[in-house]
Amino acid sequence: MYGSVSRWRVKDGQQQALEQLFSEMMGEMPPGSRGVCVYRSDTDPQEYWIAGRWDSKDAYTANSNAPGTDATYRRLRALMDGDPEWHDGEIVFAQP
Repeated sequence: MYGSVSRWRVKDGQQQALEQLFSEMMGEMPPGSRGVCVYRSDTDPQEYWIAGRWDSKDAYTANSNAPGTDATYRRLRALMDGDPEWHDGEIVFAQP
């Protein structure tokens, strides 16, 4: 299994728009996706952490290169203060 954990900082007042966009995106999971969790920080409501799980690094990479992924990212990025911080790697342990 493969995964990504990212940190996003939303522009002030854009939390609801971001959460709505996340909700739209979660309606249809891409091939190879095992799920995603989106966390909003207790200490800073403008900070979000996203953890995604994939069948493999190939499935993750295929999604990254899929048509439409860049357009979706640009919609998300427009709501952010800056670029997200990405941490990708092999998942060595997970419970369902």
